[in-house]
Amino acid sequence: MHPSDVLIIGGGLAGLSCALQLAERHQVTVLAKRELEMSSSQWAQGGIAAVLAEGDSFDAHVHDTMVAGAMLNDLPATRFVVEHGPEAIAWLRAQGVPFDTEGSALHLTREGGHSQRRIAHVADATGAAVQRTLLAAARAHPRITLLENLVAVDLITSRHMDMADGQRCWGAYALNTASGRVETFAAPHTVLATGGAGKVYRYTTNPDTASGDGIAMAWRAGCRVANMEFIQFHPTCLYHPKAKSFLISEAVRGEGGILRLPDGTRFMPAHDERAELAPRDVVARAIDFEMKKHGLDCVHLDITHKGEDFIRHHFPTIYQRCLDLGIDMAREPIPVVPAVHFTCGGVLTDLAGRTDLPGLYAVGEVAYTGLHGANRLASNSLLECVVFGSAAARAIATQTPPALPSPRPWDESRVSDADELVVISHNWDELRRLMWNYVGIVRTNKRLERAAHRIALLDAEVHEFYANFRVNRDLLELRNLLQVAELIVRSAQLRHESRGLHYSLDWPQTAAPAAPTILVPGT
Repeated sequence: MHPSDVLIIGGGLAGLSCALQLAERHQVTVLAKRELEMSSSQWAQGGIAAVLAEGDSFDAHVHDTMVAGAMLNDLPATRFVVEHGPEAIAWLRAQGVPFDTEGSALHLTREGGHSQRRIAHVADATGAAVQRTLLAAARAHPRITLLENLVAVDLITSRHMDMADGQRCWGAYALNTASGRVETFAAPHTVLATGGAGKVYRYTTNPDTASGDGIAMAWRAGCRVANMEFIQFHPTCLYHPKAKSFLISEAVRGEGGILRLPDGTRFMPAHDERAELAPRDVVARAIDFEMKKHGLDCVHLDITHKGEDFIRHHFPTIYQRCLDLGIDMAREPIPVVPAVHFTCGGVLTDLAGRTDLPGLYAVGEVAYTGLHGANRLASNSLLECVVFGSAAARAIATQTPPALPSPRPWDESRVSDADELVVISHNWDELRRLMWNYVGIVRTNKRLERAAHRIALLDAEVHEFYANFRVNRDLLELRNLLQVAELIVRSAQLRHESRGLHYSLDWPQTAAPAAPTILVPGT
């Protein structure tokens, strides 16, 4: 058994923010399912939104967030995050994050859906810079233990302790992929910072680690989830056979990029008066419409009119990646397609990151805080990670932890090694294809029914496999993805309207009043 004061599952911005603010007084263990550099935070390009400029205001940021979220946002949660934005940026700067400056002030850019320039950034690779900085700080801290290649299997709850009184989280079981054995990580406080579930779809900007593990584990442990139907498709993922999951930042459109058909025709003004600066759901649906209408594999994002010097200065990472693939974005448009980018729903929490299960917190993309509503406003996600990572740390630090009992060790006495793994690879591929085709940007009742039926069949096969064979990473991820897929479909079937990221041909109007979709285990 590996005991600690706090167990954090996930080593991205949310998890590291929480760890660093707890470690002054607590022994903290951070588990990463692969290398710590593989979090979604590492991939974030645009930046972090916060009210930092003269002429901007908290009210304006809240308003922009609510408009992008189709008024489904929780207002107190939205205001809480926005008002803690400047503090979050100040904390990151204090850790050494090298945000771009203009004179003595931060350089702020603007992205789609924002009425002001309020995006603090490190060129066009903000996530990577933040991750490097916080990882270095965590690695140097004597009370933080960072462990890689450990895949969480399930949360340890009171039933694993043979405790009759109450229900509480006491840590997690995790598969050590080097040894192939499941180990026990016990703690009176556990924080889920596992990210989203983009790998449930065929095309995604997310890293391979984004398999919905935290959402699935929390649901199995008895926690409610909310708004799982709202899956954000980033409008502009690079379309190239050798480019896996590389997105073209929102900031390219924010700085003047124009979406065009292959013949050069600009099409966004015909879909929305905000044109390329419309929120992501509007832009993604417009691209999807034009691709289907004209039978296209992609559309094109053109920023050549800004000139090579401007492009190389503002978008060095994107420029170089495109150039490596033979695309000179200073002289030709970039081929792009929509791809799954962000899970707006997740495990239901309060403003301190607390879930329904005592001792369990959720921060970052794994959580549903109410901030994003029906669609995430650009660059609010990294902000949410820091604000709620800090809030959870404060909540944990003020508590006197209960005595830590010893959980039962993982029992694999009645399972054997799998004789063949084709069922995992086949079902993984089928799940991601059916979610893309049936539960994508545009949905119908019939497509959702077909998806639900097929997911149930796949889940039965995987459940049997899980019950009889030793676990491995692919099996655990597929098990979690099937659970998340089922939650997405159930949530979509319950929403009898079109709002934000959920667009149904059978329910094309927006209903009133705006209300979240909340699923309760056992119902």
